[in-house]
Amino acid sequence: MDFIIAETLKAVNALYQTQLAENDINLQQTRKEFEGQATIVTFPFTRFSKKSPEVTGNELGEYLQQHVSQIASFNVVKGFLNISLKDEHWIDLFKQNVSQADYGSIPSKGRKVMVEYSSPNTNKPLHLGHVRNNLLGFSVSEILAAAGYEVIKSNLVNDRGIHICKSMLAWQKFGNGETPESAGLKGDHLVGKYYVIFDKEYKKQIDELKEKGLAEEQAKKEAPLIREAQQMLQQWEAGDEQVRSLWSKMNSWVYAGFESTYKKLGVSFDKFYYESNTYLLGKDIIQEGLDKGVFFKKDDGSVWIDLTADGLDEKLVLRADGTSVYITQDLGTAQLKYNDFRMDDSIYVVGNEQDYHFKVLFLILDKLGKSWAKGLYHLSYGMVDLPSGKMKSREGTVVDADDLINEMIETARQRTEELGKTEGFNTDEKDALYRMIGMGALKYFLLKVEPKKRLLFDPNESIDFQGHTGPFIQYTHARIKSVLNKASFNVDNASFPDELTATERDLIIELGNFGKLIEAAAADHSPAIIANYVYDIAKLYNRFYHEETILKADDERVKNFRLLLSFSTANVIKKGMNMLGIEVPERM
Repeated sequence: MDFIIAETLKAVNALYQTQLAENDINLQQTRKEFEGQATIVTFPFTRFSKKSPEVTGNELGEYLQQHVSQIASFNVVKGFLNISLKDEHWIDLFKQNVSQADYGSIPSKGRKVMVEYSSPNTNKPLHLGHVRNNLLGFSVSEILAAAGYEVIKSNLVNDRGIHICKSMLAWQKFGNGETPESAGLKGDHLVGKYYVIFDKEYKKQIDELKEKGLAEEQAKKEAPLIREAQQMLQQWEAGDEQVRSLWSKMNSWVYAGFESTYKKLGVSFDKFYYESNTYLLGKDIIQEGLDKGVFFKKDDGSVWIDLTADGLDEKLVLRADGTSVYITQDLGTAQLKYNDFRMDDSIYVVGNEQDYHFKVLFLILDKLGKSWAKGLYHLSYGMVDLPSGKMKSREGTVVDADDLINEMIETARQRTEELGKTEGFNTDEKDALYRMIGMGALKYFLLKVEPKKRLLFDPNESIDFQGHTGPFIQYTHARIKSVLNKASFNVDNASFPDELTATERDLIIELGNFGKLIEAAAADHSPAIIANYVYDIAKLYNRFYHEETILKADDERVKNFRLLLSFSTANVIKKGMNMLGIEVPERM
């Protein structure tokens, strides 16, 4: 509705001999409880109109109604000028934009963005926290691509360190040559099993040492298992052939397991980085920082940066023995990623427990004079909780991603069969539908909440065909497709009425916001904006479906228009849900 801003500038100049810029006009969509579709905030104009906000609003409204053919009427509520546009404006918007097959497409912005997400450890399978991370990262990538950005999806795999050696050592000691095939387990689950075994055996050794009189902290350090794991890490770093061979074998099991879970989640990556290849990279940057005076050395040889003037603290960036800490590696990896892709922006999808780490990382890179540091962004997200007792977990503490996915699909099967929504489906079609609904429920429930918020995920609540859920939106899409199929709808038969009903108008207005909402979701890195928008569209369509006659409309022109409106709604729902990584069924 840019023309309203342009006309308001003319009105202000004509009425009050004042020239304003476009950003001086506060134009909003009219709130649902008031009449109108566009609202101009008039409070700022009183300084030059020298009149009350109400009088100013009425003067502007009268001028606009006289000079702008699209305006039907106006009303003023305090300092808000509410404008109602003629039906011909909305019909033209629908005809020229909303009804087009490519509606929602945004031209290229000429900017490149990397989104790094998942970042799993190769000592255990993916869990519920990883699920939110993966779904967020993938959805943000899809939204940015829809908004015209070139997107690179990357995954930094944490494949080295003491935690990896713990699984390796436990398998070596207690595994008896077990493999994923012999155990009948996914590779990531098998390796995770030995990580748990290590922990149990390690705790036993600590208790034994404590019984012999050692303090707990001392017992933790002197337990034979942890010493062996530390020795194995040293051997790995020294390139020991046997240790490296075991490490490669067990990691390959884990990668096969991860790939299977990623496929079930419907996420993918363009580039993988591995900590085993990047953990030494930061040392050159540390030297660069020392040369520039950004870092300083303490007497013991350790390297630090003083960030107290920035409201942070002193941060260790290299140990006294010359070994890396996490920030060392992350500095090097950030430089490597930029060297590889020369992206304008780089988004890290990482839980909020790492907020401080990323503040430090980005600030250091900025102080080092990295021109690309301004484009770094931490997409911080909250934890996911489950209602007590709602879902089993393999080890009693963490909910495994594969278990969660399987339970969601099973719950979808039960609900769908109870409601009798699979009539005429063969077995394969039923299985595909259950997976689509189960995964749609999981993804929508996790993505409809703003990323920064901690959320409570109830699997049963998420699969509700009437609630604020993925299945409700999926069912709405299937309902529209059913209407179109019954009518043997052909887009070439479309026609347009002279006037609209209230529900038709409301639906067109909301559909007309699609591009604006994609831009907003991309700017805020928030799939929740798209999720809630698509839900609003589904609700509006269901109201339209119940209040208006479609297939039995008396006027053929009205019938064809309502079919095209249904077709366009399905198009927006499908595109919006696809940005969330959610498929929508053609029938149900």
